[in-house]
Amino acid sequence: MHDFLVSAAAFIVLIGIMVLVHEFGHFLVAKLCGVRVERFSIGFPPRLFGFRIGETDYCISATPLGGYVKMTGENLPGENLSVESANPAKIEAEKTDPGALTSHPRWQRILIALAGPVANFILAFAAMAFYFGWINEVPARDVKTTTVDWVVPGSSAANAGLQPGDTITRFDTQNNPTWDQVFAQMTLDPNQTVPVTVTRGGSSVNTSMHVPATLSNDDLAGILPQYTPGPITIQNVMPGTPASDAGLRPGDGLLAIDGHEFHSVASLLDYMQEGAGKPMSIMIRRDGKTIGPVIARPARLDTGYKLGFMATPIPIRPSPLPLKLAVAKSGQFCADGSTLILQMLERIATHQVSAKQLTGPVGIAQIAGEAAQTKGWYSKFYLAGEISLNLGILNLMPFPILDGGLIFLLLIESALRHDISTMVKERIYQAAFVVLVMFFVFIIFNDVTKLSIFSHIKP
Repeated sequence: MHDFLVSAAAFIVLIGIMVLVHEFGHFLVAKLCGVRVERFSIGFPPRLFGFRIGETDYCISATPLGGYVKMTGENLPGENLSVESANPAKIEAEKTDPGALTSHPRWQRILIALAGPVANFILAFAAMAFYFGWINEVPARDVKTTTVDWVVPGSSAANAGLQPGDTITRFDTQNNPTWDQVFAQMTLDPNQTVPVTVTRGGSSVNTSMHVPATLSNDDLAGILPQYTPGPITIQNVMPGTPASDAGLRPGDGLLAIDGHEFHSVASLLDYMQEGAGKPMSIMIRRDGKTIGPVIARPARLDTGYKLGFMATPIPIRPSPLPLKLAVAKSGQFCADGSTLILQMLERIATHQVSAKQLTGPVGIAQIAGEAAQTKGWYSKFYLAGEISLNLGILNLMPFPILDGGLIFLLLIESALRHDISTMVKERIYQAAFVVLVMFFVFIIFNDVTKLSIFSHIKP
């Protein structure tokens, strides 16, 4: 219940900020162009509460999955998702109203439509520039190379011949990639076999790896990354557990386990699951001295085999960047994120990637909840930046109801030098609304079936 509440609250706050910025972009440019704004709403009807300043009603509405700016003259079912029949007489009358949207030239209406997505791009850039320039958390000790900490037996990485200690120097099209770049490339290559080059013992080894359909940041097709030099250090030991029975103490560093050097708890946990309780020989560093081997026998605790200790968290330190570098890194973040989104959309359109890979409100809420509970600020800023970029790009798609669809119709009218029939527009928007609702239902169902409690359902 706690996780659900955190996820719901984080989702509402995150989406609320994204929508507020998006709609403010429309609102600001509409005001600058002299268009009368009747309502600025966060959320969709019914209206809950708000206040009026001048001609505009600023309000919060009951459905927290978006928002809209209602402008005079916006009679077709656009962003406000109204599906009321357009009134031709009212539309003609509004063309003479200087405050109506339809009385303004098409170039101004295009600017108003563009302003929302542009505001999302600006938000992503500004948020990441602030993060890099004023926070920029980095591990107090980190590994600069893309070094493999552990390879899950039987995984795609194991089948490709990857080994702990390998350093990835090429993954598909990425040369000397970071772990983020490896993960991003994998998301573009589901169910595909890609070339991989690693450095092992001073020699270069070429292989190929099949990328599975589903991935997680903690397990990249069976690769568990090494982020810090290690070793794993014990913060505390639970009494009556295998760690306590083996004599492990807070402050101990686990130098080697059965001859393997582990640098993360995730790698050690996977190794213990494979061993299924088999006794382990552990070399320990205590007070500057090497002790061991110590024999420990993992036991089933909670959901798997564990020793029963809590590891010391990876120390993080702030390392703000100079303004020029922070701006450059933020620009690179936006460029890389936008490119990845466009590549994903292209691969979905060409059936190289299933639409089931898309994440909707339920999935975003889960991710937002995890980010809210994660120590540090990077995951929070990263998620906000990625979602803002997604909103900006998706809203520019030339699909009716979206900003890009409005722009597309305005460009067609500009080329024709006359307005498209009101009746034709109405039918286009109504059909698009039905398609959008069906797509939304599909995304929600897809999200729900990914939840652990519904893992037996296949969309």
